[in-house]
Amino acid sequence: MPCLNEAETLALCIREAQDFLARSGIAGEVLIADNGSTDGSQEIAQRLGARVVPITERGYGAALRGGIAAARGRFVIMGDSDNSYDFANLDGFVAELRAGADLVMGNRFRGGIEKGAMPFLHRYLGNPVLSFIGRLLFRVPAGDFHCGLRGFSRARIMELGLTTPGMEFASEMVVRAALARYRIVEVPTRLRPDGRSRPPHLRTWRDGWRHLRFLLFYSPRWLFLYPGLLLLGLGALVSGLLFPGPLRVAGVTFDMHSFMAGCLAVLVGLQVVTFAVISKQVGVRRGYLPPPTGLDARLLGLMNFERGLILGAFLVLLGGAGMADTLTDWVGRGLGPLEDPRSPRLFLASMTVLVAGIQLAFTASLASIIEMAQPARR
Repeated sequence: MPCLNEAETLALCIREAQDFLARSGIAGEVLIADNGSTDGSQEIAQRLGARVVPITERGYGAALRGGIAAARGRFVIMGDSDNSYDFANLDGFVAELRAGADLVMGNRFRGGIEKGAMPFLHRYLGNPVLSFIGRLLFRVPAGDFHCGLRGFSRARIMELGLTTPGMEFASEMVVRAALARYRIVEVPTRLRPDGRSRPPHLRTWRDGWRHLRFLLFYSPRWLFLYPGLLLLGLGALVSGLLFPGPLRVAGVTFDMHSFMAGCLAVLVGLQVVTFAVISKQVGVRRGYLPPPTGLDARLLGLMNFERGLILGAFLVLLGGAGMADTLTDWVGRGLGPLEDPRSPRLFLASMTVLVAGIQLAFTASLASIIEMAQPARR
C-alpha cells in the first residue's frame, strides 16, 4: 500500500488485508511503502504488525516501485490506503494469479461503485475514455484501465523495469505488460468512498493528461504513423488530381492554391511518418517497446542507411530533373510569363519530390546513428 499521510484510514486497510490473509491461509505480509508521511502513519502501521518501507523519492509511482522491490512474496497485490478498495475480498485476484496470470486488474465498473466513491467526471468521462484509448492502442483486455487495485507476479513486473514516478505509473504497468505480451485478466472489485477528510492526491486534469500523454508516447503508430500516412495519402490524392489542371467539384473550383496545399500535406505527412520510425527505433533500443513487426518492420527496413540514401538520391534526382526542365523552359522564354499552366505545377511537384528525397536521406542517416550509438537493451 503506498502511503502519504493516511493516518485516518491506514489502520482500517491494514486490518482488512490481515484478516483476508488469515481467512485464506495465505503466507503473506502487509507492506506499507511510505512516501514521507508526517502524520504518524508509520507508527500506526508498525503497531499493527505491517512492514514499513520508507521511500524517499516522491510520487505515487515511486512509492509503488519501492514497495514492489522490497516485497518478499511471489505475488503482490497493490491498493491505495484510503479505504476505498476492498482488501477483504481478494479471492478473485489470488485465484487468477495461481492460475498463471501475470497481471490481474480490478474492474470497479463490474464490481460496483458505491455512491460518492467516484467523481462524476471520472466515472463517465475520464476512466471510460482513457480505458477505451488503452484498449484501442494496446489491445489490453481491461474495462477499467486505471483501477488501483491489482495483483501481479512480482518477478514478471520487475522484469519490465518500470520507471515513472507519478500517477502515470498505473498506465505504465498495464501498457508495458501488454507490450511484453503478459497474460492480463480482470476481476470485479468494489469501490467505496474515500475515507479521508482531506482531498485526494489525484488531480483530475493534470493526472488525466499525464496518463493520456503516456499512452500516446508509448504508441508511435497512433501518435505519428497513422496521422502521417493520412496526411501523406490525402496530400498525394489532392496534388495528383490537380496536377493536370483546375478541378471543379459541386460548383467549387480547386486550383493552384489547393495543389500547393496538397504538396505541403505530402511533405508534412512524410515528416510525421519518419517521426514514427525514429520513435519506434528509440523505443526498441531502450527496451520499452517490443521489436517491430509488420508495417513497422518494413518502414525500419526502408530507413536502412544504404536503402534510405539510394531512395533519397533517386527522389532528389527525379525532382531536380523536373525543376531543371521547368527552369530551362522559363529561361528559354526570356524569364517572362509561362504560357503553359502546367509548368508551375510541374515545378512545385518536382520541388516536393526533391525535398521528400532529402528528408528520407537524412532520416535514414539519423536512424543509422541511433542504431550505432545506443546498444539494444535485453
